[in-house]
Amino acid sequence: MSGVIRHVRVRGRVQGVGFRMFIEDAAAMHGIDGWVRNRRDGSVEAVFAGAADAVRAVIEACRRGPRGGWVEALDESEGSDKLLAQRHPGERFSVLRTEN
Repeated sequence: MSGVIRHVRVRGRVQGVGFRMFIEDAAAMHGIDGWVRNRRDGSVEAVFAGAADAVRAVIEACRRGPRGGWVEALDESEGSDKLLAQRHPGERFSVLRTEN
């Protein structure tokens, strides 16, 4: 896979507002591989892989969030093939189960 892999953690009102579906739609619109999941601490975690400009566009969408939600903070770091491999086999972008 060519491009970049980024790992993000979003905090604020990001659960119970359709945030994961919002991210899944943004990823599909920009041709991004990866996954998203809720965390038990109330945050949402995601990994995005693809062309740098497309990944940046999805991260910017995460900063805005869906209607009804609000983003207090977004932490972004370098991702890895190992993180990306957590998606479901055969899927380009996965919604994973809630994680600790």
